[in-house]
Amino acid sequence: MITEMLENVNVSSPLVHNITNYVTVNDCANALLACGGSPIMADNVLEVEDITSISNALVINIGTLNERTIESMIKAGKKANEINIPVIFDPVGAGASKLRMETTFRLLKEIKFSVIRGNVSEIKVIGEKSIDNKSRGVDASVSDKITDKNLDEYVIYAKNLSKKIGSVIAITGAIDIIAYNNKAFVIRNGHPIMSKISGTGCMLSSIIGAYCGANYDKLLDATVAAVSIMGICGEKAYEKMKENSSGTSSCKVHLIDYISRINKEILEERAKIEIR
Repeated sequence: MITEMLENVNVSSPLVHNITNYVTVNDCANALLACGGSPIMADNVLEVEDITSISNALVINIGTLNERTIESMIKAGKKANEINIPVIFDPVGAGASKLRMETTFRLLKEIKFSVIRGNVSEIKVIGEKSIDNKSRGVDASVSDKITDKNLDEYVIYAKNLSKKIGSVIAITGAIDIIAYNNKAFVIRNGHPIMSKISGTGCMLSSIIGAYCGANYDKLLDATVAAVSIMGICGEKAYEKMKENSSGTSSCKVHLIDYISRINKEILEERAKIEIR
């Protein structure tokens, strides 16, 4: 399944419109190019509808949220819904401030999202509709960590939230859960070093945009493929970093390198995916 998703991205080179955060925008563009997609970053309210109309997918990321781009997000999202292209939402730090909370729920009200990807604390904020006092900015709370002990509980949570919102729910972290309605996948790829590199979550959301744009009729499978691929590339980047006795900056470069080099053989050898 995931190799089919990969091949479709390579063949179609989907154009992904990103309204994303200024900390990681360049990383997201490079990750999209590496995975076989084509990035465009436009957040001016006067052009977002035009840009969205020529794109294969839209990614909305609230990492550096400001008043100017909120209306751009709304306009772009509505245009994407109108032309029926996938919309991916990354609610970065959703529980960290009143503005982020209010904007998150305004976006959820006005836009139909195909995929919502966040860490467990961000997803719980969406599920509970209240500011999560455990939130640590853009990082998941330690108390929210998904483990083998509470995994089944979170799988059920993700399935129920998916049914409620009508979106694929992707909870990413040490163990990833991807759910849509009554079907869920658990992914065990990745490495803790990825949490020491800014932008890995944002890059993943953009890559999900590419995979959904190229596989718009199989959004759950596309999301699973993107998450697994990012995790595998994180593992290989760490291995290369250790081999070279280098550090986290080099690890980010290796990560993008491996995203550009991923292939069917690597996926079949390293993907760790369970159906729940």
